[in-house]
Amino acid sequence: MLTRLFGALGWLGSILVFAAVVVWFVRSDLETLRRVLAFAGLMSILAYAAGQWRQVARAFERRQTRYGTLAGTSVVIVLAIIVALNYVLARRNMRWDVTAAQQYSLSDQTRRVLDSLSAPIRILVFARELDFPRYRDRLDEYAYLSSQVTVDYIDVDKQPMLARQYEVQSYGTIVFDYEGRVERVVSDAEQDLTNGLITVIEGVRQTVYFLEGHGEKEHTGADRDGYSTVSGALSLDNFEVESLVLAQQTAVPDDTTVLVVAGPQTDLLPGEVEALRVYLEGGGKLLVLIDPPSDSQAPEPDALFGLLREWGIEPGTDVVVDASGMGRLLGADASVPVVANYPFHPITDRFNLLTAYPLARSVNAATGNLDGRVAQSFLETSAQSWAEADIDELATGQVELNEEAGDRPGPVTIGMAVSAPAPSAAPAVANVDAEGDETDAEDDETDAVDDETDADEGETDAEDGEATAKDDAADATPPETRLVVVGDSDFATNGVVGIQGNRDMFLNIVNWLAQQENLISIRAREPEDRRLTLTADQQRRLYWLSLLLVPAFVLGTGVYTWWRRR
Repeated sequence: MLTRLFGALGWLGSILVFAAVVVWFVRSDLETLRRVLAFAGLMSILAYAAGQWRQVARAFERRQTRYGTLAGTSVVIVLAIIVALNYVLARRNMRWDVTAAQQYSLSDQTRRVLDSLSAPIRILVFARELDFPRYRDRLDEYAYLSSQVTVDYIDVDKQPMLARQYEVQSYGTIVFDYEGRVERVVSDAEQDLTNGLITVIEGVRQTVYFLEGHGEKEHTGADRDGYSTVSGALSLDNFEVESLVLAQQTAVPDDTTVLVVAGPQTDLLPGEVEALRVYLEGGGKLLVLIDPPSDSQAPEPDALFGLLREWGIEPGTDVVVDASGMGRLLGADASVPVVANYPFHPITDRFNLLTAYPLARSVNAATGNLDGRVAQSFLETSAQSWAEADIDELATGQVELNEEAGDRPGPVTIGMAVSAPAPSAAPAVANVDAEGDETDAEDDETDAVDDETDADEGETDAEDGEATAKDDAADATPPETRLVVVGDSDFATNGVVGIQGNRDMFLNIVNWLAQQENLISIRAREPEDRRLTLTADQQRRLYWLSLLLVPAFVLGTGVYTWWRRR
């Protein structure tokens, strides 16, 4: 009776282990059931082995059993080594992304944002339990790169109260919870996830204004010369993009983070230039993209150039020609200089992509008394380029380097940046002397008030100490003015921004101006569309090739082999 019972336990254990394996392959989400089945099957098999110990002991006395045991032990050892290697590799998270666009690797921007985290952040994925693996591949990388990140997967159907607490409206919502701030994203794309991460960290969206009224590029323009692509990219970096007609304003708006002047065709009015001067002196951030003149008779924006000279930058009156041949790789000619090597600057930190600038002018360092404002180069063309002084000659297509005619050999600088302490943190304080006479008349009145305030000095001393401490803290970080000038505005247009690093270069410039150095990086790329598109004729050829030619070749090979053997 006991023998039959132990035999039944052996069969039962084998069935339970087989069932656990089936559950593992069919329903991987039922982890609890799988473990119960596997444990019960293992215990049944151990009970069977304990009941048959005599037969097992006699079996080991045979030579074949000993050899089989040795072979089985070797297999177990090999399996143990494989399991140990898999465990170590899983802990080290070693993965190789062999896709062309590296679509399964986190971008440099995401890594920088994660490295800059100074407080814990919680990521909650609200979805169905069956969909959890879809998000794990991406979000587990976030948690692996930063110890500040924790990822929780919430089944909306099982925990509806938590979903209601975070105001989740649909499946697949990813919530970022950081220092009491919450941001929701309904996407598993890396750029959208990182944008949500940036938004919840910054807390508020900053504003980029594009100047209008002088023929500048339109940030809403969807045509080839518009800026709609980079405007959309700015929104992913936590910026609001707005238009600004400065001629209708008395000053640059107070909420301006960065002001962009993108390729003006006419000069700015004196009042506009003065508003920009006050804005810069108060710690403003300005990006000027200035194209070369169309011909030697075209007027230059002298008022705007005068302001740029005050900050140490002198735009050249020339056109950069690149004879290196790199432009041909992008389907362009010598009028499109290509930059591959970048001088050291925070804007180009770890930047290793090609950028192209159609019809660019040189940008040089100004001379004279600049109050310590030193411009730094961050965009330089190749040594095979030069700055062509005769703009009219460029239209003929027959240009060559002629230093005697004023041409300057390369490398040619086409982008420069200036950062300096703001001369005036509060430029609105003015005309104090004009009001001095009026304040004298009020002295008699203030004398009476002084007697009353003497009694309150004891109470205000503590407040004065706090105010002084705040003033000292503010003085420790004085406002900083930042200015960037690039000798081309076409590199960020819709028709050209798709060239390798153009988009990232524009965004890096804006983020450096906004003092968001942690966002200066190479961003996530969209997966390439690598589908093979065939014409009707190609499809017809493939059809007949697979239907007739391949079978005929196989048949012919068989007939030939049969004939040779015969």
